Amino acid sequence: MSSTNPIHTSTPIHIADLNAFENDDNEVKMRSSTQSSQLDVLTDIYQEDINMAIWQRELPETLQNSISDYVKAYPAFQVKMTVTPESALLSINEALRNRVSHELGENIAELVDMFCCLFELERVGLRLSVLDQAMCPKFHVDKVTCRLVTTFQGIATEWLPHQLADRSKLGLGSNGLPDNESGLYENPQDIQQLNSGEVALLKGELWMGNENAGVIHRSPALKGGEQRLLLTLDFSY
Repeated sequence: MSSTNPIHTSTPIHIADLNAFENDDNEVKMRSSTQSSQLDVLTDIYQEDINMAIWQRELPETLQNSISDYVKAYPAFQVKMTVTPESALLSINEALRNRVSHELGENIAELVDMFCCLFELERVGLRLSVLDQAMCPKFHVDKVTCRLVTTFQGIATEWLPHQLADRSKLGLGSNGLPDNESGLYENPQDIQQLNSGEVALLKGELWMGNENAGVIHRSPALKGGEQRLLLTLDFSY
């Protein structure tokens, strides 16, 4: 991990209101999100009432330019693999076939190292894809412990604040209706969106104590000709 952005304990900036709902045991759960330009904001994911932590980073212009060139040249690029902190850089550069600056491989390898360090993992599942359409167009929750998401280029992941969503309208509860008609949310302005370059940790349904509280999110709709480069990291046992 880059020594310029160590994870340490400080008080980050918290955003988003809290939401309360009752589960089958009548237990009221509260969930919120947090964001900061400081990397250590990601450690907030361990707080019980936090189900999303956002590191508001900005990518260097040199990296943005090289990514743009790569996406134009290889619009169908996709790779899925399991890596360790030690193998990540070599594996990523081999997958990219050295056709983009090493800066991207180094950036992703640092995220792998950080993710493994934060959750004491020996390896992670990595997926890097160029997308020209929404991969998961409807709002949903993930059946995972925690997922790292970052969009290196293009519009980024959309999500709903916990207190503004009717979770009974997810999945089959939508009765086949699109999100804007199902009753999942009341106002389109309720929909939040990450910025390109930002790194988010999304707590899923399998995080202990987070049942019925996973982050509600979806892939953004892309207009004709738009492309995005998406990275996700998942626990791998």
